[in-house]
This record gives sequence, structure tokens and C-alpha cells, in this order.
Amino acid sequence: MSRGAVHSRRLTYQALTILVVVGLLELTTIAGVLPASSFPRVTQDLGELARVLGEGSFWEGVGRTLQGWALGLGLATLVALPLGLLIGTNMWLRSATNATIEFLRPVPSVALIPLAVLVLGTGTQSKVFLAAFAAVWPILIGTIYGVRDVDPVALDTARSFGIRRRDRLRSILLPGALPYVATGFRVASATALILSVTAELVIGMPGLGQQIVIAQASGQVSLMYALIIATGLLGLLLNVVTVRTERRLLRWHSAYRGATA
Repeated sequence: MSRGAVHSRRLTYQALTILVVVGLLELTTIAGVLPASSFPRVTQDLGELARVLGEGSFWEGVGRTLQGWALGLGLATLVALPLGLLIGTNMWLRSATNATIEFLRPVPSVALIPLAVLVLGTGTQSKVFLAAFAAVWPILIGTIYGVRDVDPVALDTARSFGIRRRDRLRSILLPGALPYVATGFRVASATALILSVTAELVIGMPGLGQQIVIAQASGQVSLMYALIIATGLLGLLLNVVTVRTERRLLRWHSAYRGATA
């Protein structure tokens, strides 16, 4: 079977799964298994979503959410990538920072919301900080493990030929670590979006999260679900873009050659 046929079959299965789930939810509401006051029919929610897609306020909220996501993810990358390269190439530094990283990494970013509000206020800075804090760890860990997984024979050969450290970093370490970095970036992208929306939900910053809270507080249940669906679709879109970009940039790597189509 060709690669294109496999891809088409996979998309068909995914579409059928979504249709089945939507149909089951619709039937459970119609049958009264789920209360219509709390769980409106899915078709009603989708209709509400189609309506808000034509409103400028909705797209303004999407833009605010994406702003927090992009700034947080960008800041996390700027911090984690060079730091991961430095720690990954220095055994002493890796031993010295291991306990600190393992202590900070499991801390839920949501638990830092009071601290962020106290220090940074309720503006965009808090949202960016929370998104960056959550996103920095997948990239940092991926970079460290990627550098450590580089073939030591290649590094020893480069040293024996007198290749400078900077050139070894550019031509051996970075290409070898990139698949790990790309995976960490993909996870960090989703995490940054989650924290951006969470900050909007809890702190009340402008964005999709704030619109969800307002819809819930005003009793517009269908609108609330429509905005939740929109948030999920936004996350799906960002993941698709990230995966496609990753495959294009790393199509030269053996692990991606069979997935570039």
C-alpha cells in the first residue's frame, strides 16, 4: 500500500471516530441521559461556534491567546535551548543542576498563579511567565538528552581532526540533538497554549479563557461549549503546524524520512 493511501486511510479513521463521538453525545442529550441545561446538543454548540466565528470579539480573543502562547513559547525557547546545550555538554554542570531541575520541573505552573499576580500583576506579563515556565522544561530536557545522545565517536573524530568547539557544536551536536529538541518544542507548544488559556480563566486576562468564563457566568452554556471547542481546534491546528514544520525541517534525518509525505 502506498504512503498516500495509508495517510488517507488514517485520516478517514480519525474523521469517523470524531463523527461517532459527536453522534453519541448528540443521542445522549436527546435521550435525556445528559441534562440539556448543562449539556446542550452538540449540533447546537457547533451552530453557536459558527455564529461566533463571524464576530470580531472572538478573533480578538484568539489573537490575545495566541499572543500569550507565542511570547511564552518564544521566551522558553530562548532560555531552554542554550541552557540545555550548555548543561548537556558539561558533565560537571549537569551533575550540579540535576537536583534543581528535578525539583522545579514537577511544580505545576497553575500553583504559581498567585506568585505571578503578586509580582507581575494581572497583565500580559503574568500569562507569558506562566506559559514560559511550563514550556521551558520539555525543551530543556529534550535538548539535554539530545546532546547526550550524540554519537561520541563522531565527537572524538572531530576532536582528533582539530575541529574547533564552535564548529563541532554547529555541525555535530546541534544536528544530532535536533530531533529531541523538536519533540520537546512540540510538547512545549501545547503546554504553553494550555497555560495561556488557564491564566485567562483564572486571572481574567483577555482571551478565549476569559470569554469562556464570561459565557459560563452569564448562563450562555452553548456559547461556553462553542468556545471550548474553538480552544481545542486551536490547539489541534497549532499541533498540525508544529508537526508539519518539524517534518520539513528534519526531513534529512533518518527518523523522519518515512513521514515527510
